[in-house]
Amino acid sequence: MFNNIIYFLIVILIFSINQPDKTSKDSLAFFITMSLLLWGSFVLYCRMGFAAIVRGFSSVNTGNISAQYHLLISRLSILAIAMFALDVYLLNLKYWLQLIPGASRLTSLQDVLAVLVFTFYLSTIWFFAYPVYKLMTRHDISRKAYLKSNLTLNLPILFPWLVLSLIYDLTAMISYKGAQDFFNTVEGNLIFFFGFVLLMMVYMPAMIQYWWGCRPLKASDKTRELKFFLDKNGFRYRALLSWPLFEGRMMTAGIMGIAPRHRYILITDSLFEILSVDELKAVVAHEMGHAKYLHLLFYLVFLAGFMVISLGLQDILPYFYYVFPSLTGLISGADTQSTNIYFLAMSIPMLITLVLYFRYVMGFFMRNFERQADLYSARLMGGPGLTVSSLEKIAFYSGKIRDVPSWHHFSIRQRVECLMKTLDDPGLLKRHNRFLGTAFIIYLMCATSLGIIFNSTAVKKSLVYSLTESAIKERLVNDPRNLELYKDLAMVCHELGKYGEAIDAYEKVIEIDPGNAVSLNNLAWILVTAPDKEIRDKVRSLSLAKRAVDIERSSVFLDTLAEAYYANGMQNEAVNTIKEAISVAKENQGYYEKQLKKFLSSDKGEGGLSCY
Repeated sequence: MFNNIIYFLIVILIFSINQPDKTSKDSLAFFITMSLLLWGSFVLYCRMGFAAIVRGFSSVNTGNISAQYHLLISRLSILAIAMFALDVYLLNLKYWLQLIPGASRLTSLQDVLAVLVFTFYLSTIWFFAYPVYKLMTRHDISRKAYLKSNLTLNLPILFPWLVLSLIYDLTAMISYKGAQDFFNTVEGNLIFFFGFVLLMMVYMPAMIQYWWGCRPLKASDKTRELKFFLDKNGFRYRALLSWPLFEGRMMTAGIMGIAPRHRYILITDSLFEILSVDELKAVVAHEMGHAKYLHLLFYLVFLAGFMVISLGLQDILPYFYYVFPSLTGLISGADTQSTNIYFLAMSIPMLITLVLYFRYVMGFFMRNFERQADLYSARLMGGPGLTVSSLEKIAFYSGKIRDVPSWHHFSIRQRVECLMKTLDDPGLLKRHNRFLGTAFIIYLMCATSLGIIFNSTAVKKSLVYSLTESAIKERLVNDPRNLELYKDLAMVCHELGKYGEAIDAYEKVIEIDPGNAVSLNNLAWILVTAPDKEIRDKVRSLSLAKRAVDIERSSVFLDTLAEAYYANGMQNEAVNTIKEAISVAKENQGYYEKQLKKFLSSDKGEGGLSCY
């Protein structure tokens, strides 16, 4: 399940950055045929892989089969991501999905359909993995139940994302543009994210336990003993539930919920049956440890940290293209294929960051949170014996998985070895708590520093724009007629406040391409709003702005024209033009309203200081 969180995040990123063709040169029949061929090759590979494990069953022990099973599922899941990427970028999946009624307006519907395609690949893996799972665990479970259990377990991963996508779609539909503008900022994203995730972490457990089909544990001596144990230790929770995971045959337990009113402790039926009541208390004590040390809240901090870093990284990455001349063609290409290659190349560092962050940073804390909960269980139970015996039984009955580690859990052998150290070292829990506290402080310092570096305007200008400016100028020496390089140099110099150099670069663009509306507009804006009044030229600014608007009457260009009218003392023209900008604007409505108020409040203006 934890691996699939990363897989789904990668798939969502791959699909979201794709820019589909406006038309397709291939027919729907071709798309369906090629998609089936891709899937067919994936089916063949899955079948061969799991069949090989089944054939070797008699010559290896169950523990090795378990390791092979999990390794092959991981490899096939990565291959499924690659297959999905081929569907998106070679077969133009998003284009065909947008033809479905309503999908072109609702990005959430497109996203859901795309995720269903990837889930179909995962279901293919689970279909062929079933014989190995049955041999490994000796569970008498049907293939249908195995598939259903995998889907039921993994789909809740998508619930928060689905709700978030729907909220963003609804926000885009509302008429109040101020809300859209706010949510498009880093601060707005963070506030929305924190509030949303906190609410989901509080209330979603009730929805998930219903989705999983959980029911209160049946009345029995074991159940009464567990409830008494929880009450005696002052632990507040909503319910103690039976978790029918893989028809209750998987041996595991868990805890959901931050608020006690919405906190659930889950125990699968098979685990409830094989463990003694005291061993079950040790398992429950482990789950209590997760709540005591607020591990779920820490996960919220880690998610927010990734969001801060990724948002800043997303802004910085495009500028580093200029350091690599071989990628220039990707920037200058205007066709959809070049755009897709560009965004795909931009996504690679994001994908690497995502995998490294979750696999190693969050993985480090997740493993050590589990160790912290183990040590707390041992302390609460008066020693490690019951916690160790419960882990050993789980390892044996789950297919001899004692030596199978994962990125989010230490192996059971490692966990047992750590627990046994408490016999000679009673202070191990306190030291581990201090170790985790120190590690978290280091994490906060690193995450905060990276967040500042990636999101600070001053730092971006000094580190990124300066680097980009030097790289562009160096390449212009060998390619002095490159229109795209001049446009990029102008924008970078504009951002750095080098208005004279920006003007020279825009003049060069207009000399090469007199009908370049963006450059006409941007040069007009600088000439009317530059802080240095000596380089302003309001008369020429008005002329350039008119030329840009004649080419395209966008809200941005109309705003520049209104500013130029205003600077030239033509208040009525400025008011009428900014009103037109407001009528066609799809974003930044609040800014244009402020411009209108400015134009109405004075007879003459000197121009603003905003930049485009």
